[in-house]
Amino acid sequence: MIDLRERLDKLPDKPGVYIMKNELDEIIYVGKAKSLRKRVRQYFGSYGKSSKKVASMVSKIYDFEYIIVENEVESLVLESNLIKDNLPKYNILLRDDKQYPYIKVMVNERFPRVIKTRRILRDGAKYFGPYPDVFAVNGSIETFERIYPLRTCNLNLENVEEKNYRPCLNYYIGKCLGPCIGNVKNEDYNIMVDEVLSFLSSSDNKLLDKLHEKMMDYSKNLDYENAADIRDRIKNLEYLKERQLISDPKTRDDKDIIALAKGIDEVLIQIFFFRKGKIIGREHYMIRDYYNDSYDEIFSSFLKQFYIGASYIPKEIIIEEKPSDIKVLEDWLSEKRGNKVTITTPIKGDKKELIKMVKRNALDMIEKYGDKYKKRAESNKLALEEIRNLIGLSDIPRRIEAYDISNISGVESVGSMVVFEDGDSKKSDYRKFRIKSVIGPDDYSSLKEVIERRFTRGVEEKKNDKNTSFSNFPDLIMMDGGKGQVNAAKEILDKLNLNLEICGLVKDDFHRTRGIIYNNKEYNVDLNSRAYKIIYKIQEEAHRFAINYHRNLRSKAMFKSELDDIKMIGPKRKENLLKHFKSIDKIKNASVEELLEVESMNEKSANSLYEHFRRTKNGS
Repeated sequence: MIDLRERLDKLPDKPGVYIMKNELDEIIYVGKAKSLRKRVRQYFGSYGKSSKKVASMVSKIYDFEYIIVENEVESLVLESNLIKDNLPKYNILLRDDKQYPYIKVMVNERFPRVIKTRRILRDGAKYFGPYPDVFAVNGSIETFERIYPLRTCNLNLENVEEKNYRPCLNYYIGKCLGPCIGNVKNEDYNIMVDEVLSFLSSSDNKLLDKLHEKMMDYSKNLDYENAADIRDRIKNLEYLKERQLISDPKTRDDKDIIALAKGIDEVLIQIFFFRKGKIIGREHYMIRDYYNDSYDEIFSSFLKQFYIGASYIPKEIIIEEKPSDIKVLEDWLSEKRGNKVTITTPIKGDKKELIKMVKRNALDMIEKYGDKYKKRAESNKLALEEIRNLIGLSDIPRRIEAYDISNISGVESVGSMVVFEDGDSKKSDYRKFRIKSVIGPDDYSSLKEVIERRFTRGVEEKKNDKNTSFSNFPDLIMMDGGKGQVNAAKEILDKLNLNLEICGLVKDDFHRTRGIIYNNKEYNVDLNSRAYKIIYKIQEEAHRFAINYHRNLRSKAMFKSELDDIKMIGPKRKENLLKHFKSIDKIKNASVEELLEVESMNEKSANSLYEHFRRTKNGS
């Protein structure tokens, strides 16, 4: 047992970040402090009993670590990154429920593309948005492509002069100028890109003027169908350009306005984006709030998690309630923006009215959306409690991993790992395994390989303080099968000294789940219970994921042909041969002269192919 009191006595009186861990060495809380010594020691004094949440967290602390930094701004950044990477149980976690699309102009490429994205990366590209209407975004990008022959491919054209690319169909039909074949200069190409950028940054109307001229020309020529098409495109572009809900004529400054609405176990945060005096869009985020955290804590956590990944920070952030660490937050945001950022909480006036408007929207949304979210979360929680009570687990299994094996007579055997957290699938953590060490239809050995590979990697990544889906261990493992599958997996877990809960899902003669195997005992599951519904959903998802992976591998295998292993016949020549001769049999019977008629074939490759099939015919 670690002597925490001795560790507490050695804490430095310096700013930094502290990391609380449980008995499984999992990070359960991350916090920042002006003085690590004072702050961490408080948890083991009266503060440790100050609320249900803190008391629960302190009861789980087995060990802690800390990182000393220079100042509070550094500690804030480090705290935010650690929370984002580790998703500790007792921190307030931002749930990105809905991400509006952005238009991304990839000015970081030699010949930029214009695409839609929902993720903002620090890659040097320019992002515009967010836009609430995805159809307007799609339509606008299509309009850009019709007016400007920009490339849509993802080829690396940095050193295009040294490559030997072939132009795609877009080049031949006039939708692309063909930078892949050196058909356009950078300067000429960038003129088009600059016009798109000018439009998106609202600095001119050249693009709309061009479209209006086209529409009038079509209309004069009585081509009303094309005129209507242009009219619709203009509407999409105008929506992107104006896309405002209300305006604030008194100021042209950029600002974000943030308010929240509390439900029973969740909080909805609404953020409106003002740019040049107009609301250009909004987003909402759901946060689980099991411990009834204060507004101060919620707003502080939201600001850190939202703006740490933001591509743009406005000059002013208007917020419903000031967080206690407002000065540190302002310093950090100002550093990110490059000049002064102010966080304000208005008491009266126009800004107060804006807060009221955003608050009304948050309340309206949580009333409509939050009830649905709450019902699903409550149903999932009850289902997980039923599973816990049915088989006698000590805690509710928040994270469940399920495994399945798929093969046909042992061919292309694969394993799947699906993950459910709080009863909902977490597809970002799904993993698939191609079985390497097992020959033939041996499900037990295949499961052993999958479990060993998954948890060996997990143990290794925990040692190296990496945070991935592998280093995050489950509260319960579900195996598709009975005692044999469970014991096969348990054998591997014992070998790795891992004490994890594991059960099996057994089926009846009609292939329906009938019960759970846990500690070598079978527990029947009521078909009408919540527990059955969630078990069925998890089992079917694991099966679907494995089957799809297996089907993909078999499809790839079916595309293999007798041409694959012949010297000097690569993918391009194989494709040209099949296009020319239409079948393998015709290729087999072709003469060298006939083979030379095929594009990209030369004398050496034709002779290699000819000789290969002659040897095959002769049985050598």
